[in-house]
Amino acid sequence: MIRILLLLCLAAGAAALPQPSLAQSLGGERAYAPEDLRQLRVPDRIRVLEKEYREQSNGRSLPDDQLEFYLDQIESGWTFSRIKSDMARSLAGGNGNRPPGGGWGPPGDWQAHSVICSSVRDRYAQCATPFRGRAKLVENLSKTRCIENQNWGSRKGMVWVDNGCRGRFSEGRGWGPEGGYNVTCSSTNGRYTTCAWNASYGEPRLQQRLSNSACDEGRDWGYRRGQLWVDNGCRARFGVR
Repeated sequence: MIRILLLLCLAAGAAALPQPSLAQSLGGERAYAPEDLRQLRVPDRIRVLEKEYREQSNGRSLPDDQLEFYLDQIESGWTFSRIKSDMARSLAGGNGNRPPGGGWGPPGDWQAHSVICSSVRDRYAQCATPFRGRAKLVENLSKTRCIENQNWGSRKGMVWVDNGCRGRFSEGRGWGPEGGYNVTCSSTNGRYTTCAWNASYGEPRLQQRLSNSACDEGRDWGYRRGQLWVDNGCRARFGVR
């Protein structure tokens, strides 16, 4: 009788043990995923797709544009099996979507509405966007927090990332009052403050003063080494010269 009770207790204890999460299962040999990937949150979808691609390609990284394509197809009803088959065909060069020079290319009838851009090994990267307006961050895909004008930004037809930011970007609101890249920088309580500026645009100029302070260049604001600085209560929007 005691032996039977002991076995029942062991069985109950095993049943109470927490089941491995999706993130834990992805650390194993194969990635578990349901056929309908819409059951998963977007970050988990991405982890499943990237792990499957690494397994099929002997460790290569899934290209951002191909990942974006699969995320769209998940929303349209593609199953995990269909995506795995498409990956295999793309790696074998048999999916009919190879651009000149090789590699993966999207089907001619597919139009992306967002773009994934990755700062690999904390390096600066630029990605073409399928829209011309200002970009907005819709999903932060990296452990690094993506902050506009610090480690990501955009201009017409392009988004840039840096310092480990990886995000998914779609079209946001329009550009500043004079168009193009712009940054707002504020000297709070009259204190000296710096704001990141993407040096690829050239040097900034004051577009619009947003404070009662004069914002005189050289005294209340200036630029050096990829950074705007403001002081003495200056708050202003800065754009491209």
